[in-house]
Amino acid sequence: MHAFIEGHTFKRFDGELSHLHVLVLEMGRFVNTQLTDALLAFKNRNLELAQEVIDRDIHIDNLEVDADAEILKVIARHCPVGSDLRVVIAVSKCVSDLEKIGDEAVRIASLMAQMTVGSAGHLTPELIVDIDHIGNMALSNYQSAIELFDVWDEAKAHRVIDGHRQMDGEFQSELQRLMTYLMEETIEMGLAVNLVLVAKSLDRITHHALNLAEYAMFEIKGIDVRLAQP
Repeated sequence: MHAFIEGHTFKRFDGELSHLHVLVLEMGRFVNTQLTDALLAFKNRNLELAQEVIDRDIHIDNLEVDADAEILKVIARHCPVGSDLRVVIAVSKCVSDLEKIGDEAVRIASLMAQMTVGSAGHLTPELIVDIDHIGNMALSNYQSAIELFDVWDEAKAHRVIDGHRQMDGEFQSELQRLMTYLMEETIEMGLAVNLVLVAKSLDRITHHALNLAEYAMFEIKGIDVRLAQP
């Protein structure tokens, strides 16, 4: 059991707080699978895998409902304060962001599925590499953030937060490249729009990953690091 949930008067409460983190990690692992598969489906233009991502989204919704129910039980039974309340607040916010990341994974899979066979012929290797690059960056940022709820490392939380700034610069560069393709009419309009929407989804994922790291820091330090961000 992590140090931040030790020392309470009621062992049952300790167990419930620990269980909230188990739910976050369970949901986080499933969202990781969704995001990984969505990116793989895009890279390989795998319609079957994309459909699997779409069909599995209901499981994330169910996990969110279960987590919300557990959070309400803890609040109703114990009226947590201090560090215990920080745990409950952070977990509640994490669940919301994880569900949103899951939605973005489904959106990426859906956009890929919408791309026609004719448009696929104009999807150049350079474009695939560009999207795959920022996709892997978004996935790495997400994985680092969700791991914080297992390893509980303040230094790692800072690295995840700093990594978000790097991703912002990379994302803007890749998005500009896609827009250049569009303005030069080197790819079909519908495909260009889909690619930009995929890139925007990846950008939102990095923002949600940043939120997760900030929630972890909130639990560890008891401060809202968003106030220190530029």
